Amino acid sequence: MNARLERKLRYLSAIIAVGTMVGIAVNMSQGRTSPSSIVVGAAYGLQMCIAIGGLELFVLDGSLRARLGALSFTANLLVRSAIYAAIITLIQSLQLGEVIVGLPRDPAPQTFWSGFVLSAAIAIVMNLGFSIANLIGPRALWNFITGRYHSPVEENRFVLFVDIAGSTGLAERLGGIGIHRFLDRTFRLLTEAVVDYRGEVLDYVGDEIIVTWPEAVGAVECRPLQCFVAMREVLVAAAGQFEREFGAAPKIRGSLHFGLVIIGEIGDVKRAIAFNGDVMNTAARLEELSRNVDGGFIASRAAMEQFSSAPPLAVHDLGRLPIRGRADGIDVVGIA
Repeated sequence: MNARLERKLRYLSAIIAVGTMVGIAVNMSQGRTSPSSIVVGAAYGLQMCIAIGGLELFVLDGSLRARLGALSFTANLLVRSAIYAAIITLIQSLQLGEVIVGLPRDPAPQTFWSGFVLSAAIAIVMNLGFSIANLIGPRALWNFITGRYHSPVEENRFVLFVDIAGSTGLAERLGGIGIHRFLDRTFRLLTEAVVDYRGEVLDYVGDEIIVTWPEAVGAVECRPLQCFVAMREVLVAAAGQFEREFGAAPKIRGSLHFGLVIIGEIGDVKRAIAFNGDVMNTAARLEELSRNVDGGFIASRAAMEQFSSAPPLAVHDLGRLPIRGRADGIDVVGIA
């Protein structure tokens, strides 16, 4: 099972579990507390979450992802909410919860409308939450809600810098609007690999994307390395489309480092969770060095030593390279 399918099935299982509990809660909030009513509520929650969750993960976030991604935040929210409302209306009007449990349908119209309004309100709120999480990142949203980094903390992190090679020349040829569209399309593809391998997009800086993993998450199955390889693979698959539209296909180079990072909320009007420390600076300078090595990728020995399994691809020792800001240089490896 590939990483993307595994992730989506894991999300769907969580959605179904939560939705079933919500279905029970909706029925109980309407005074339906008998055992049969609780089962009916669970059945409604189960159906809606399978239908909406499956559609969201495998269609809206699958084959229709690019089209919906081209819409504005509000338009995207309205389209998704309309689809959710249609599914809820169908399930509620057919009273499939009662049908599955084997109970007679309730002919009272208020039963349909009360259930519809509650279910639709919950679905829209959840959709709004998902849309906001997509804007700032789901983990960043959760960290803001929980206040995890309200006061700065130190954490061991993998830090991956990925740069679009040759973007300066492309910018001169494509112009400002053209290069923005090129980078946007490229970053959208790259973030799919980030999500698949449980990374967190920290920032987009010019033609660069910065991705991080907590130590325990990134060490499993060499996820940062697998993420970079997956990024290259998805760009190779999309090369023909880029060539037709922009006259050039994106290529990437990158660097990986590991160490102690200071993480904390910063700012006021546009508050953000910032990452600081020598690890961030070193990772950025390693990315500069990656431009001059075969394979276009450099990983520090400090990062490689943290992995719990062998790398998924061949690596070769590059020895100790001099690096700006460090008198003793840094031990690194490259990939074929």
